[in-house]
Amino acid sequence: MTEAYEVFLAEYPEYASTAILDRLRATEYRRLDEQQHVYLDYTGGSLHAESQLLQHAALLNEHVFGNPHSGSPTSLSITTLVEQARQAVLDWFNAPPGEYTAVFTANATGALKLVGESYPFAPGGQLLLTVDNHNSVNGIREFARAKGVEAEYVPLTMPELRIDLDKVRAGLQGRPWGEPRRLFAFPAQSNFTGVQHPLDLIELAHARGWDVLLDAAAFVPASRLDLSEVEPDFVAVSFYKMFGYPTGVGCLLVRNDLLTALRRPWFAGGTVNFATVQGRAHILSPREAGFEDGTLNYLGIPAVDIGLRHLRSIGIETIGTRVRCLTGWLLRELMNLRHSNGRHMARIYGPVTTTARGGTVTMNFYDPEGHLLDYRRVEELAALQRISLRTGCFCNPGAGETAEGLTEADVRAALEADADMNLPRFLQVITHRGGKSAGAIRVSLGLVSNFADVRRFVQFAGSLRDQTRLTIGDVTFDIESCRVIRDGS
Repeated sequence: MTEAYEVFLAEYPEYASTAILDRLRATEYRRLDEQQHVYLDYTGGSLHAESQLLQHAALLNEHVFGNPHSGSPTSLSITTLVEQARQAVLDWFNAPPGEYTAVFTANATGALKLVGESYPFAPGGQLLLTVDNHNSVNGIREFARAKGVEAEYVPLTMPELRIDLDKVRAGLQGRPWGEPRRLFAFPAQSNFTGVQHPLDLIELAHARGWDVLLDAAAFVPASRLDLSEVEPDFVAVSFYKMFGYPTGVGCLLVRNDLLTALRRPWFAGGTVNFATVQGRAHILSPREAGFEDGTLNYLGIPAVDIGLRHLRSIGIETIGTRVRCLTGWLLRELMNLRHSNGRHMARIYGPVTTTARGGTVTMNFYDPEGHLLDYRRVEELAALQRISLRTGCFCNPGAGETAEGLTEADVRAALEADADMNLPRFLQVITHRGGKSAGAIRVSLGLVSNFADVRRFVQFAGSLRDQTRLTIGDVTFDIESCRVIRDGS
């Protein structure tokens, strides 16, 4: 381990500048090593520091807080902290004063749903999506369709699965003055491949009269998003992906000049200044209040400020440097894995370098004859070694379909094969149709990942070499079925 680490440091000397994260792992995140966990699912959710919980618990235990929809002392106390957290979010993303509003939601999905249901889609308008998008963005097409607007998709290029920029430029046609609004939505970073798509697309879209929705949930945990430099109209983020705690709090950042164009399809408690039953009328509350349905997670929101202070004490650039170094080493090692007959063991979806990509690495493994190993079985085998990763399509069917070359004919044939289609059945049909896969294995690095984590995963992957059977301790498994063949324990 020591020798391998020294070789790694020689190749990535800048990694040494991230030593603060090793100190934090030994203190604030010590449960990882004490319980021998290899956590490789940061795109699914980051991990919290012990001090975040202690500070939040102390805040709640030392004060009396009430529902903020009141003028009582306890209500005003928590309202002050909620607004303090709201400002902390705007400051973190360096939003120019007066240009953005931060709307708290339950998660990034809730933020995206707010845009979908409130955006002024109308016949003659457009919705342009990239094939690489989370389902929470794909779902906006249903709101658009209900208002007479069909979604169009921009494809990805192979093999790196980046947005086809020529097709984006062709799709972003200018909007003549007075026509219905047009919305372009794309992710700053793919949750499937880790590709970081160019943020200058925002300026291009604006120059052609389009509004822009940026899904930043996978991007901001290890990268800086500066809203004084790039100015999307809508930004969706989820805080547990940034610093692990609290869950149940996300945010939609909205440019104020777009906020007035949104039209909510309903009203609820907390969103209206006035509503009458007899008069069948209501007056929506201004700014963020008109979008924060019901009662906010008012006891959880102060933890957002605590989490942002934690990240600030580390430095987002420090996290980004560490993730980049580890990702570069991991990609190279996976590419070098071969069976004895020379066949590659792993196929990586997306870039195999760290250029314009984050710490999400998605792959599939193959046996010595080139047959696809069931990614679900690989996950089960990894779990036996206390390695936490993620498998499936990661709520991003477009990137997965492109990666595996799934065509519309493939998908339609699968859907027609079973009237009661579900995901497991779909995966089975697709696999049997030409050996393609509708899912993969995702490893993602983040806040306190270290060299030992990625080395453990590479060693695990290497254990699949030349084998249709794998022995872990006293137990022997069939790799394809994960069936126990021998248990000598």
